[in-house]
Amino acid sequence: MKENITGMMVYYYFVCKRKLWYFCHEITMETENEDVLLGKLLDESSYKKNDKHISIDQIINIDFMKECGELHEVKKSKSVEEAGIWQMKYYLYYLQQRGVTGMKGKIDYPLLKKTMSVELTDEDCGEIEKIICEITQIKKRNIPPDDCNKKICKKCAYYDLCFI
Repeated sequence: MKENITGMMVYYYFVCKRKLWYFCHEITMETENEDVLLGKLLDESSYKKNDKHISIDQIINIDFMKECGELHEVKKSKSVEEAGIWQMKYYLYYLQQRGVTGMKGKIDYPLLKKTMSVELTDEDCGEIEKIICEITQIKKRNIPPDDCNKKICKKCAYYDLCFI
């Protein structure tokens, strides 16, 4: 891969392309956001028995792994479930591109006491390659894309930057 596309970039691609642009241009607003802080607290207090925050090539950061080849991503809620699913698919894709096969993905929702399995298909690989190209184009833009006014905007750390 020519570009360093992180799992967080894939996640933001599905959440909000404007937020993705801010993230890619190192404009951060999340250090004081209540929802972000709650997510970090949840991450720190959940699944303590597992090795956590496994960084691979400083590109993907897996919340934790289990011995049976399962990657786990911890999410606070299902409000942007599609983004979490594609983030996990990207992790599986990234590893597959480096010769690591047979991995499984799971998204854990500790507050909901639910887990979702995620698989990577050949069709998903083609879609991920398109997503990587689109993220690369968004990164290269001089101004953020017009991608606001979703129902999740009011809770976003970038809300003031986008709307005020």
